[in-house]
Amino acid sequence: MIVNPFFKNKGPFKIDEIVNLVEEINICNFKSQKIYDIKDLTSSTTKDITFFHSKKYENVASKTKASFCITSENLKDYLPKKCQKITVKNVLVVTAKITKIFYPDSVTDDFDKTVKDISKTLYKNEVDFGRNVLIGKNVKIGKNCSIGHNTILEKNVVIGNNCSIGSNTIIRNSIISNNVHILDGCVIGKKGFGFFPDKKNNYRYPQIGAVIINENAEIGCGSTIDRGSMSNTVIGKNTYLDNQIHIAHNVKIGDNCIIAGQVGFAGSSTLGNNVMIGGQAGISGHLKIGNNVQIGGGSGVIRDIPDNTKVMGYPAKDLKSFLRENK
Repeated sequence: MIVNPFFKNKGPFKIDEIVNLVEEINICNFKSQKIYDIKDLTSSTTKDITFFHSKKYENVASKTKASFCITSENLKDYLPKKCQKITVKNVLVVTAKITKIFYPDSVTDDFDKTVKDISKTLYKNEVDFGRNVLIGKNVKIGKNCSIGHNTILEKNVVIGNNCSIGSNTIIRNSIISNNVHILDGCVIGKKGFGFFPDKKNNYRYPQIGAVIINENAEIGCGSTIDRGSMSNTVIGKNTYLDNQIHIAHNVKIGDNCIIAGQVGFAGSSTLGNNVMIGGQAGISGHLKIGNNVQIGGGSGVIRDIPDNTKVMGYPAKDLKSFLRENK
């Protein structure tokens, strides 16, 4: 799956052009080499530039194929020798600025001016639709689908066969597989809460990924799913989300998961398969939740959880320990 199928890459750029456009980089002793894209450590090729900002990713950093990497002085030695290091004080801010150079259209989410009433599109006789349904540019809808009242499918949406989209829902930058049901009042594929605080101002991070919702998933009323930043946000097969759930950018949820209402996921966390989460639990960012995990309602998860574990509480701990302490 292409990470950024909907955003136009303005590259390539020569590395010295990139360096000159970003004021935080004050070195320019690199050979004049063309850079075609900015990608994460795993998906980068020799034509790309990447970034490495946390020791947590040292294993993938040591294997990256990128020609250049934005990193800090204390992390540069984890990178391969062939990878040329661009050391800066704030890796994420510099990465955001370089991403904006390649993908300038990914920073803002203005309302889609390309939308038309569905009755004026080729889907007027192929889709069961309610009143005031609007369809944007580059939208594809499969067979036997229904779309509720006042729903807007903004630009860059692909919907498979046998899907239903509820009323008052907005979707953009998303790929939805067959037999998916999205209930009323959802917002899917908008930019995530990606920004970096600076002393002078907050710098917003471009969001160049998409939302991928796999077969037979269900998304409850009032839920929000942000598109990915450097990778896609993914909902697995046969996964059911209750009402009012928030899923931040880059989150990966596995297959056959059941997630109750008002659960919140911070960015870049990963859930395995067959995970069950009780209502109003919170999952911190950049965590790995294993397969067959059960998380009690109202829990606050701040650490990785291994396979086949039951946890509860704030901070979340082994269920037996929690029950002993709260008799």
